[in-house]
Amino acid sequence: MKYLLCLIFPLLFSNIIVAQKVAVFDNYSTLEKEILSDKNSVYVVNFWATWCGPCVKELPYFEQLNSENINVKVVLVSLDFKNQFESKLIPFLKKKSIKSQVVFLSDSNYNAWLPLVDKDWSGSIPATLIIKNGKKTFVEKAFSSYQELNDYVNKIIN
Repeated sequence: MKYLLCLIFPLLFSNIIVAQKVAVFDNYSTLEKEILSDKNSVYVVNFWATWCGPCVKELPYFEQLNSENINVKVVLVSLDFKNQFESKLIPFLKKKSIKSQVVFLSDSNYNAWLPLVDKDWSGSIPATLIIKNGKKTFVEKAFSSYQELNDYVNKIIN
């Protein structure tokens, strides 16, 4: 009986650790329709990847924005390599306890979708898109602090 409890006890708590669910999109247009289509919401969309140092550095600022700024929906769009989705992205999200909505964009035809985000986007990351009432504001930079990010977002949405 003691051995049976040793086997069952860990299983009772195995559902407590839930991996981040990540929606996968093959193209930006579908992502935009399915994730960014609520006209009553203000979206802060961050384009990032686990291999991008400045992206990883600013992720905690977006996490804080997600938890503290009730006026926005934060969406983290991962541009990681498709073959590293399971091996790198998912473990990274779990290790960092990311709570914001994360989606994976696997479309490598950048010339087709970058202009849909912003006509002047060079493709460098991190980059952030703010959508309010269908109006897009895009910035191609890394934020140096939560305060800088929050002030920038609030200036755009207010």
